[in-house]
Amino acid sequence: MKFAKISDLYYRIGIYILLACALGCSDQKTPPPEPYGIIPSDRQVEWHNTEFYAFIHFTINTFTDKEWGFGDEPPELFNPSGFDAEQIVLACKNAGMKGIVLTTKHHDGFCLWPTKTTDHNISKSPYKDGKGDLVKEFVDACRKHGLKVGMYLSPWDRNNAAYGTPEYIDIFRAQLTELLTNYGEIFEVWFDGANGGTGYYGGANEKREIDRETYYDWENTWALVRKLQPNAVIFSDVGPDVRWVGTEQGFSGDPCWHRFTPEPLEEGTSPAPGLIKYWESLNGTREGKHWMPAETNTSIRPGWFYHEAENDKVKTPEQLVDIHYNSIGHGTNFILNLPPNKVGIIPDEDIASLTGFRAILDKTFSVDLAEGAIAKASNIRGNEETYAADQVLDNNNMTYWTTDDDTHTANILVEFPEEVSFNVVNIQEYIPLGQRIWGWALDKWDHNQWTEFAKAESIGNRRLWRGSIQTTSKIRLRITDAPASPLISTISVHKEPIRLSPPKIIRINEGKVDILSNGTIHYTLDGTEPTKESPLFQGNFDFSAGGTIKAKTFDGEKASETATTHFGHSKNKWSIPTNGEIPENTSAKQAIDEKANTYWTSTGADNQTITIDFGEVLSINSFSMLPSGTDDKAGMVLSYEFYGSTDNKDWSLISQGEFSNIYNNPVEQVVQFDSVNQVRYIRFKAVETVQDKEAVIAELGVDIAQ
Repeated sequence: MKFAKISDLYYRIGIYILLACALGCSDQKTPPPEPYGIIPSDRQVEWHNTEFYAFIHFTINTFTDKEWGFGDEPPELFNPSGFDAEQIVLACKNAGMKGIVLTTKHHDGFCLWPTKTTDHNISKSPYKDGKGDLVKEFVDACRKHGLKVGMYLSPWDRNNAAYGTPEYIDIFRAQLTELLTNYGEIFEVWFDGANGGTGYYGGANEKREIDRETYYDWENTWALVRKLQPNAVIFSDVGPDVRWVGTEQGFSGDPCWHRFTPEPLEEGTSPAPGLIKYWESLNGTREGKHWMPAETNTSIRPGWFYHEAENDKVKTPEQLVDIHYNSIGHGTNFILNLPPNKVGIIPDEDIASLTGFRAILDKTFSVDLAEGAIAKASNIRGNEETYAADQVLDNNNMTYWTTDDDTHTANILVEFPEEVSFNVVNIQEYIPLGQRIWGWALDKWDHNQWTEFAKAESIGNRRLWRGSIQTTSKIRLRITDAPASPLISTISVHKEPIRLSPPKIIRINEGKVDILSNGTIHYTLDGTEPTKESPLFQGNFDFSAGGTIKAKTFDGEKASETATTHFGHSKNKWSIPTNGEIPENTSAKQAIDEKANTYWTSTGADNQTITIDFGEVLSINSFSMLPSGTDDKAGMVLSYEFYGSTDNKDWSLISQGEFSNIYNNPVEQVVQFDSVNQVRYIRFKAVETVQDKEAVIAELGVDIAQ
């Protein structure tokens, strides 16, 4: 696959060559097309061609098992026993990433460098006896291995006593200045959208609200970035250079336009007013006022920080490949979060998934089936070789095929040396002159006629079509809608390897488990990887106590990826008490029916509680809460209290806290207890919900001590 490696210098040289030839070269009389509409800056072109890079979330939260720290965590907790920046950087590089964005300070306010702005930093930790600088270690490892460096600095600071006052803005900008001055060239500066709320705030322990649109004086903060790092793009909900795609699930919309006109959400529709509209962000704006392309972000685990309980929930290689096609394949950049563990390295489970992911992509894109093909076009600009059809096959992203100014619909034919079979087509526009294609289709030559097998709207920096196997001697790309002469720099054709599908693990009646597959299945219950020597699945079995099941499909010497599923304690004996102190509504049973598409809704803002009877005393060590999967997030639980009882009369508070980042990342929330609790009844109370509406949850569950 022709992943562009274009630097700002080469971009400028290419433009100068084109302009020079347009003015005086004897073999090129026709100038290149005029730019169409809003076009990217040099820094944005360079960012587009970075395409795939890592997010690293590693801070004091790693040691407290939290997603968002409150700000009161003592720096003494931060002490990775074997931190290895090179191991982390090489894991990223080996996966095909071109850079790393490091979380230098998250919402808890703990700084990974010895800043002069606050004592809540790494110099007050035991790490390297207070002489460590994790930012420098990351940067040095990135420079050594040729990866770009980006910085995440949370605008929200739940530790700082000055947060919410003008004084904090000076502190925040001083932190930004240190990061952008002392660590060399930065390619991206990342500003989070979570701002304001409860926090420690120097001991005040209160809730502080800020006006997201005015408090940070973003225009001047952005100007500071431009001054200190003129080649860095700035990411936030609303750019100005790069926008959030609108979800943390790892996909963009289709189409996904590089241009965008931000529009705020209506008041009251989000816990953080001022966010861009979700669907507008997913798709962008075809004729938007700004070149503000999307960055698709997700984590390789459900959470953004390392949690041991998520070791069996790492995204599989196949899942990562799907995300690749639904992010980079739609023209966005893909930033994948890799959270180091408490030791300070990327865990083995994550490395294995990255390795499998890279192997699939390498097998797919190492061979271009269009190599040696002949390209022809229905129209060539000025009938000149500079713009001829074969420019799309020359493995050079600085060249392109284009048409005369008055020709906006056209087609380009790729004729293979012999019949080929493929299921992936890669197409790229030459975007320095704008995103100019609004509709396209792919045809194959089949039984002496053209048959369409794909069509869509946007192409942009990259479009990856992935579908069923097509066999033909030639394909045709038709540009069906364009406001100006289209520019195509690349067409390549590939075949993704066929792999065995992993089995599907489900729980059926009365706590039994079934494993579905078309092949032979071997499984384990002890967390080890299944092999041919592992137990053979021969029929459903009881799994009421819960735990983790791993299974693989085998066919001769071939094996699928590992399917991993964790089940809490079976709910087949659970019930909703009818004589409890807190009355329950009829939908309460839907919170224990083991169905993600049904949900309990509380009976009102004054009754945000659900009580469950296990039918027996259990030794529980954690609970889980699955939020409703509906698009309407009103009623989503933001903070909770969790109680236990043996008699449904005397209740003890077992756990309380917040579900950090659940609004943007609505995955199952798992809360580990400090100790094992012997209970028959549990009571879950929603303390705070989105828009203060009736609480809505899909499922409640518990794990028992084995």
